[in-house]
Amino acid sequence: MTLVETGFDKVADAFSRTVAGDERAGAALSVWIDGTPVVELQAGVADERTGRAFTSDTLVLTYSCTKGMASVLVAMLMERGALPALDTPVVDLWPEFGVHGKDGVTIGDALAHRAGLSAPRRDLTFEEVLDNLLTADALAAQEPLWAPGEHHQYHAVTHGAITAKLVTLGTGQVIGRCFEEHVARPLKADVWIGLPDSEEPRVARVVTDALEEATPTGDPEAIFWLERAINLGCGLTIDHLTEPRFRRAGLAGVTGTATASGLARMWSATVTPTNGVRLINDDSVHALCEVRSEGAPYFFVEPPYQSWGAGVMVPSDWQRYLSPASFGHDGAGGQVAFADPEARMGFAYLTNRMGDGDRGKSVVAVLAQALG
Repeated sequence: MTLVETGFDKVADAFSRTVAGDERAGAALSVWIDGTPVVELQAGVADERTGRAFTSDTLVLTYSCTKGMASVLVAMLMERGALPALDTPVVDLWPEFGVHGKDGVTIGDALAHRAGLSAPRRDLTFEEVLDNLLTADALAAQEPLWAPGEHHQYHAVTHGAITAKLVTLGTGQVIGRCFEEHVARPLKADVWIGLPDSEEPRVARVVTDALEEATPTGDPEAIFWLERAINLGCGLTIDHLTEPRFRRAGLAGVTGTATASGLARMWSATVTPTNGVRLINDDSVHALCEVRSEGAPYFFVEPPYQSWGAGVMVPSDWQRYLSPASFGHDGAGGQVAFADPEARMGFAYLTNRMGDGDRGKSVVAVLAQALG
């Protein structure tokens, strides 16, 4: 499906520039306004081994966009009474979490990367990493890396495990099943946290040649914990996340899978009725977006810095999105997905070419001009 409504021609041109000349990879763009698609575009190659084209049905690994998906689910469950409010201590739901001084951590703290659990103190096994709940239990038992609630640090992988545990405690369901029941299925959206094997043939093959590994510099302790937030002590790499077993496992912070249209549809439904569904109301949007973490993180890295609400990224020098009211989440390698309540819009740019995030941002910038 290809769609470019009147007034969005320059957006289409901006999208085309992000894949121009790339003979190995591709991308898809979806923009929904007032619950209706206004841009649906795909271009390039989904699998360089076979030459399979990137289409509207192509599924893409969303990486950390998954955190936004999971956080929307949490907000929905709170609104429906299945989970308590953001200012509730985690221990009220999860008593084992309270050891080593973590008893004051609220659900909002945990979602905003303030729990002090950005990396495990002990080496996790791959068996644990592939199970959200096993990882969560290991984190609950450990001493935090800093005084919880006083600082923040991006929980690159562990965020999803904590979110998944909260969802299971509140509903009795694993997060992937809960997400399918309450988000994907009502919207008829191709979005998963835990991809069924039957959908694997639609997945785009990730191309990583464009990546350049930067050599970490600075405080050795900070470097250790920053790297451990990714490798979890078992040698986990970003390449592992592209394996079918990781998509199947549905790590709730990093291995969601979606079409661009499905993901944009989900974000649209957070701010306006979409396919007859409104996922969360305006009060929930406000609570989700209230800034909880911003500025320099605990383990120092160079700016620009990200800002977070309760699990969603909000505009910052890192990512300005469409307006100060926007909220969503980026993903490794260039994925961008968000909602904007003022424009009543959902947006998703997904690519299988690992690289910088400027491609998606360039499309957002032109979209902002188109919307005036």
